[in-house]
Amino acid sequence: MAKRDYYEILGVTKSASGDEIKKAYRKLALQFHPDRNPGDKAAEEKFKEAAEAYDILSNDEKRARYDRFGHQGAAGGFGGGGQGGMNMDDIFSQFGDIFGGGGDGNPFESFFGGGGGRRREKGRGQRGSNLRVKVKMDLEEIANGAQKKIKVKKHITCDVCSGIGAKDSSSYQTCNTCNGSGVVRKVTQTFLGQMATTGTCPTCEGEGKIITNKCTKCRGEGRVYGEEIVSIDIPAGVSEGIQLSMNGKGNAGVRGGYPGDLLINIEETPHPELKREDTNVVYHLYLNFAEVALGTQVEVPTIGGSAKIKIPKGTQSGKLFRLQGKGIPSLNGYGKGDQIVEVQVFTPQDLTHEETELLEKLKNSKNFSPAAQKEKNKGFFDKFFH
Repeated sequence: MAKRDYYEILGVTKSASGDEIKKAYRKLALQFHPDRNPGDKAAEEKFKEAAEAYDILSNDEKRARYDRFGHQGAAGGFGGGGQGGMNMDDIFSQFGDIFGGGGDGNPFESFFGGGGGRRREKGRGQRGSNLRVKVKMDLEEIANGAQKKIKVKKHITCDVCSGIGAKDSSSYQTCNTCNGSGVVRKVTQTFLGQMATTGTCPTCEGEGKIITNKCTKCRGEGRVYGEEIVSIDIPAGVSEGIQLSMNGKGNAGVRGGYPGDLLINIEETPHPELKREDTNVVYHLYLNFAEVALGTQVEVPTIGGSAKIKIPKGTQSGKLFRLQGKGIPSLNGYGKGDQIVEVQVFTPQDLTHEETELLEKLKNSKNFSPAAQKEKNKGFFDKFFH
């Protein structure tokens, strides 16, 4: 199923300001918040969809890439835009304070009874943090797409306790503070009367239970520091500075918490002969005076190969030749750039006695005089002198 346009999801135009985007997201978050729609999967999906749209459109850099490349080029859009499937824990941890305003409480608490915004799913530990890596890409890999295997040092799930943090499944006791619910209830007196709020239990951190016999390897965290070989499929057409995301490939969470994401920043390595300009590539072809005066055929490098081009006699310095389709594919899948070959006439600096004498004889010839040729080919020279 095709992803919906982010502007359409939030109900704003492409020229919407940051405040308008924030206001639109706030309205949808209130409307579809799980606390207002318990057990409603459709509302939960709309809540996640709105958060994904806000994640992109509230960030100027991500929004610019989305406007240019669509879902595939969105900052978190590795394989398809946004956060690659944001879970509720991601949303509450990143956007729990979207409602802003003075005060030190979580705004989701104000609207939904406290703690509902950032409360972790009962039985799950703390979410793992995101990791950021740089991946170098040469021009051929960018043009064709590439699969990269990289070694990532990070927190991984403990192989002894399988991530639970305990020696075995019997090494737990019910949390006495929350009696196993993972939340605590607090009643406060306000000018409107008593108000009850709930929040994550500070003793068990929302898990509802406490480990009595910790795993000796991870010491109760459910994760250890190690490394993982990650295979990354990078689409053709990426460019320097684009960030891709792999959901769940970051640091493992604490005691079964959701893993973080792996954020991949693309770094282009320069080509020795070709220069990239958006989806086009440029090659500067240096020829001597005799070659451009008499005409010739030359072979020029291209991405992954070479091509022969014919240089007509009388070709001027700065002349551009276009090799159609020899450039970079567009990241959004629409077309492919060209290779531009720009002719540059090389002027020798060290001449032999014989070469100097020959050029002295030629320089006064009418065919070597720009002024004489200007009169003869006025239309041609106008573009050089005006």
